[in-house]
Amino acid sequence: MSEFGKRGIQVVAVSVDPVEVSRTLAAKTGLTFPLLADPEMKAIGPYDLLHIRGHEGTDIARPAEFLIDRTGKVRWVNLTDDVRVRATGQQVLKAADRLGWGTQP
Repeated sequence: MSEFGKRGIQVVAVSVDPVEVSRTLAAKTGLTFPLLADPEMKAIGPYDLLHIRGHEGTDIARPAEFLIDRTGKVRWVNLTDDVRVRATGQQVLKAADRLGWGTQP
């Protein structure tokens, strides 16, 4: 997490789970970044992350990682349809470095 901070990157997670489920998960796993609840899929929908009838037959968000600049422009995306596949922190940091993220004002 410190390497993200050095580059000025704020890590945030978004889930379709209700607030209480997200809060419990964050506490249980010791997350040190915000885990936002989006049960109405107001953010998940516009980013085309809805995985219809995904996990256990319910609608879930596709795993994805984004680097979004201060203007709201998506600069890098990693999408997958497999909930077990995610970009590693190192992969995201390498993408940020390629974008010159650590040198942005």
